[in-house]
Amino acid sequence: MNTIIRKSMLSVAGLAFAGGVFAGPIAAHANPTVDAKPVAVAVQSAAPKPQGDQSHITLNDEQTANVKAIIAATKKAGLPERAAVISIATSLQESKLENLGHLGDANDHDSLGLFQQRPTSGWGTPEQITDPAYSTTAFLKGLKQVDGWQDMALTDAAQTVQVSAYPDAYAQWEQQATDLVAQHWNS
Repeated sequence: MNTIIRKSMLSVAGLAFAGGVFAGPIAAHANPTVDAKPVAVAVQSAAPKPQGDQSHITLNDEQTANVKAIIAATKKAGLPERAAVISIATSLQESKLENLGHLGDANDHDSLGLFQQRPTSGWGTPEQITDPAYSTTAFLKGLKQVDGWQDMALTDAAQTVQVSAYPDAYAQWEQQATDLVAQHWNS
């Protein structure tokens, strides 16, 4: 960092500190007639805004049923809506929310199901992986092992679980996944 920028940053930090030191005591005595009581404030972190250009597909009945299965598995796991958003965005990227069987030559190795999980990578048997509840629970188990997943960019959280050759691809589905969770979480 060059010297001018460093000095500017230090000056701003110094002004902020000085303002707090001088204004703090003044502000504390500004209105002595107010009965000051501690107030509990709940701070809820907002989910990060979607990154980059967003994609959207129209869902058929099967895909909508898979959204509902992902949400049900997320609730059963005791995880918040953010986990469902990450799961649905991941499934949108991996399979467009279609429970894919073996695709022959078009298949990515032995990847199956909503999340394109691989039996040879330890995700489960082909029968398990093609069960939406099981595959979602397996994905969520991996997600829970990611430190700080709740505050990560969606694509980083999904990539840490999935280990995809296209790590940034999950981001494009965040808005649709967020909308789907908002639509179906309480239904």
